Amino acid sequence: MSLSPLEVVRQFFNLVRSGKQPDDAKDYMADQVLAHQMTAENETTVHRTPTNYADHVREMLDAYGTFQLEVQELLAQEDRVYVRWKQTGIHIGEVDGYLPTRKPIIEIASAVYRVEHGKIAEYWIQIDREGIRAQLEQNAK
Repeated sequence: MSLSPLEVVRQFFNLVRSGKQPDDAKDYMADQVLAHQMTAENETTVHRTPTNYADHVREMLDAYGTFQLEVQELLAQEDRVYVRWKQTGIHIGEVDGYLPTRKPIIEIASAVYRVEHGKIAEYWIQIDREGIRAQLEQNAK
């Protein structure tokens, strides 16, 4: 029996996005995923593979250590799943030119995932990058 879109995304967050098992991305993501990323009013689309997504999660682990990921909202409608989360880590690696401060960093973000044939095929993500930058700047003082 295949998983519902809600369960695909829930397990993806619990295992992959959480940093616990990044290499399991292959079990939850299509071979090519369209990732629409919003930065201010500028949308960019990148092609993600399970392998480069796993690498992306490892980059987060390098920058923020073993972080805590709290899913604050999870809603599903047909093939779309909305997730809002809070990620808390310790700044242990260089981020955007900021040297490690060993201080907490909080990321607030949300995304809508489209699931097709039991795997994530596309997503639209918004991250409070300005909030992260402000924390890095404040911690660097």
